[in-house]
Amino acid sequence: MQISLKGQRILVTGASRGIGRAIAKQLSESGAEVIIHFNSNEEEAKSLQNELSGVSYVEKCDLGNSDSVVGFIPKLVEKYGPLSGIVNNAGIAKSASDDLPTDKWLEIWNETIQVNSTSVGILCKEFVDHAKINNGGRIVTISSRAAFRGDTTDYLAYAASKGALVSLTRSIARHYGKVGIKAFLIAPGFTRTDMANEILSEYGEGFALNDIALNELTKPEDIAPMVTLLCSGFADHATGASIDINAGSYVH
Repeated sequence: MQISLKGQRILVTGASRGIGRAIAKQLSESGAEVIIHFNSNEEEAKSLQNELSGVSYVEKCDLGNSDSVVGFIPKLVEKYGPLSGIVNNAGIAKSASDDLPTDKWLEIWNETIQVNSTSVGILCKEFVDHAKINNGGRIVTISSRAAFRGDTTDYLAYAASKGALVSLTRSIARHYGKVGIKAFLIAPGFTRTDMANEILSEYGEGFALNDIALNELTKPEDIAPMVTLLCSGFADHATGASIDINAGSYVH
């Protein structure tokens, strides 16, 4: 099987580093035009663009602010042309211990839900609006094993926000398939990224290694090929599926 994404234009959110960066590279190597989204890491986003051999673009959007997200997809379409796919990768994981004052705890909860759930919902809604009149498209959303097995008490908001993406993905898959829109969800576990390193620094690497079935933690490059396959059209009949890539730490 040879995968070519030639002719596709795909938005990858949070593409300046980590999982998103690996996904953007893989999509580009497979022939897609890639829109590299970033919020604050413009230098990293532009360095990625310089690394890619194919056509790519760099676009900023603050997913922490709904006003910034509304209209982002139409703006990209007007600027670059139709989108064939979107990879919802960007996310945050902030610790909020259960002994925090409720108002401080709520700040972290609201910020996490905004970035990880609300903004993804807006992007999906606008992409669906676009895809319905452009012969379909594919949505790949990066959730987490936490959506299915839960997380520690410090990361209740993170688990809840990632759980929302499961229902969002399944609803889109079930109700827009007849107009050519497919939606998939990937649920990683601990992955060697800056975000995960913050958690590992708190709990220790042994905590993560003892939790998995393999001898090493998942790397961003272990996730990117699956995203490419889902964007290719070869796996369209898996629409609505949740795919675990967590080194056997949680299988459902």
